[in-house]
Amino acid sequence: MARQTDRLDMSVPFQPVNIAVMTVSDTRTEADDRSGDLLAARIAEDGHVLADRAIITDDVPKIIERLQSWVEDPQIDVVVTTGGTGLTGRDSTPEAFDAVVEKEIGGFGELFRMLSYQEIGPAAMMSRAMAGLIEGSILFALPGSQAAVELAMQKLILPQVGHLLAERSR
Repeated sequence: MARQTDRLDMSVPFQPVNIAVMTVSDTRTEADDRSGDLLAARIAEDGHVLADRAIITDDVPKIIERLQSWVEDPQIDVVVTTGGTGLTGRDSTPEAFDAVVEKEIGGFGELFRMLSYQEIGPAAMMSRAMAGLIEGSILFALPGSQAAVELAMQKLILPQVGHLLAERSR
C-alpha cells in the first residue's frame, strides 16, 4: 500500500510520479547496487513509479547523455542519482548536473547537508548533493551511501516531489 511519505503539502492531491534512478559508480553492478535498490524500494513504497534504472560509470559525458535521454522522455518526471557527489577525483555527478541544469534548486543541497550534519557531524560538508530543473524535469543528485539516500528520500524528496512538480508547471 502506498505510504505517500509525510507529504508536507496536503493541498496538492497525490499523483504518482514517474522516477528514473541512476547509480553513478565505476564499481557497482546490479547485484550489489544497494543504494539503487533502496531508491527503487522507497519510490514503490510511496506509491510512485520506477520509470527506468541504470548504472552509469563516473564519467561526465556518459552521465549527461543518460540525463538528457531521460529528460527527453515524456514518461519520466524526476531523475534521482546516487553516487559521484563526493570529493574524489572520479566524483563528477555535480559537474554533469552543472552542464544540463537550467535552474538550480539550491535549498535542496543546503537542507540535505543540514540534516546530514545532525546525523554525521562535520563530515556532511563533503557532500555535493544538489537538485535542479531542466526542461520541466526535476533532477536530484544524492551521495552513494544508503544512509544518505534514506535521509534524502524520507525527509526531502518524497514529501515534496508532488509540490515541486506542481510548481514547475506554473
